[in-house]
Amino acid sequence: MKILMFGRGVIATIYGWALERAGHEIEFYVRPGRAAAYGKAIDLDLLDARRRVWGRRVVEKWPVRCREALEPDHDFDLIVLSVPHHRLAEAAAFLAPRVGKATVLVFGNIWSEPLAAIGALPPDQVAWGFPQAGGGFGEDGVLRGVLLPSVVFGTLGRPPTEGERAVRQAFREAGLRIKEQPDFRGWLWVHFVSDAGLFSQGLRLGSLSRLAGARGDLREALLAGRELLPLLEARGIDLRRHRGGVLLFRAPAWLMAPALAWLTAHVAPLRVSIEAHNDPDAQEPREICRDTLAEARRLGVGVPRLEAAEPSFARARKD
Repeated sequence: MKILMFGRGVIATIYGWALERAGHEIEFYVRPGRAAAYGKAIDLDLLDARRRVWGRRVVEKWPVRCREALEPDHDFDLIVLSVPHHRLAEAAAFLAPRVGKATVLVFGNIWSEPLAAIGALPPDQVAWGFPQAGGGFGEDGVLRGVLLPSVVFGTLGRPPTEGERAVRQAFREAGLRIKEQPDFRGWLWVHFVSDAGLFSQGLRLGSLSRLAGARGDLREALLAGRELLPLLEARGIDLRRHRGGVLLFRAPAWLMAPALAWLTAHVAPLRVSIEAHNDPDAQEPREICRDTLAEARRLGVGVPRLEAAEPSFARARKD
């Protein structure tokens, strides 16, 4: 399969690497003028947990191909669109006239209605998924991250199309297990508020990485997430369909916080995943918290812990 990774971010890079190792042809679309700045290779320091619980460390310089243009008559079979949720509309608008015959995998957070979020992209050419990987680029340019053994897919109330099945097969060929979510729209929103709970407390500390092993702060993150569950219900989500996704927040925080603290301090894939989020200026965590808080205020749902953390993610006022 010929695959275009939209952008050269963390998720695009990690999964692009895994898909190329499985025999697929990978290119990256980058903004005009960025290819030279990025260079012809990416320095990787990954914990690959696809086959080993504790992961296998991969350190290498990965040669990549970047392009700065995308014509409608391209021959890509798949375009992987993994961008911050607040950039999705812009990216979808760019891709809509350039999709060609490709399937577009929307691969990340969404807080609006999914079909509205993709704008003019043809719905019958869109696949829906969510990565199970993470990390960050350090000041030295090295991507440090983790690739977990599964990836989440779902549909919006209909069986997968032929294109969607082909996307799933490509990820299976890369050694990844497929987890299907029957209510994918609801699952996305559950995940979004879960992130908001964690990010609100991570931002309060300066970065998400500081939550690793921090029992008291993880407890506050769990309680912040619990306070957001009524927001999901106010949006019409049946939480009974997402018992696994909300269990972390409904279980006693005094029990879960120490367990999470131990796991994030001692289990390598979890530790690497959270410690790699050490950029104090990262935009997406702030946007997630802002959008969640704005929706809670719109619907009249009380979220005191998220509101208390607002100084950590509020936009600076312009004089």
